Amino acid sequence: MESILIASMIVLFASMLQACTGFGFSIMATPFLLFIYAPQVAIQINIILSILISIFIVPKIYKEVDRRLLLLLVKGSIIGAPIGIGIYLFLDVQVLKIIISLLILALTLLLILKFTVKQTTGKDLTSGGLSGLLTTSIGMPGPPLLLYFSGARIEKSVLRSTTLTFYLFIYVVALVMQITFGSTNIDIWITSLILLPVTVLGMFLGQRLFRYINQRVFQIITYVILAVTGVHLLVSSI
Repeated sequence: MESILIASMIVLFASMLQACTGFGFSIMATPFLLFIYAPQVAIQINIILSILISIFIVPKIYKEVDRRLLLLLVKGSIIGAPIGIGIYLFLDVQVLKIIISLLILALTLLLILKFTVKQTTGKDLTSGGLSGLLTTSIGMPGPPLLLYFSGARIEKSVLRSTTLTFYLFIYVVALVMQITFGSTNIDIWITSLILLPVTVLGMFLGQRLFRYINQRVFQIITYVILAVTGVHLLVSSI
């Protein structure tokens, strides 16, 4: 019961960020759920709930999606996803978490220092590939997209709608791959179902909050989320 209460608080906050920014759920939920559940359980709960969030929100924001960018992200992820499932099945997740945490912290510092990156087709494909890899391996597609989009100064509504729509695709792919090549059990699905109401509440609150956040505040939230996630991943992995 205690683990469900703690997980509910994590999921509430993470789903608010997801609805508000388009990237908050996996970045915030997965690292903290790892404190409560085994890695495979935490990752699959995150994926299941993220799919439900995207199904709920995407129809309302699809008109804002950058369709060209979305297609490039999908193409890149098709290459990255099989590599990620190999990592999920055979490599030490702790080592991967340390590498990701150091990368997130380094790139967050660059963004705070006003580092910018020019958006290109190749970089769109690469960010999609890395996102696909991280989704199937640890259930966290957000960091590559968030870092790239923030550095490219993509407008917040486009960032939010495009990433959420992309997540719907890549999370379904990841879940199918993990069920096929990995492992799942009824307890994971029951826990996800128990956490669904608080996830819906978080989405509702996040959508209301989105209306009151300007681009500058949006960037600050981005930096804080990345920094907290990077530090948390590093500390929990050492």
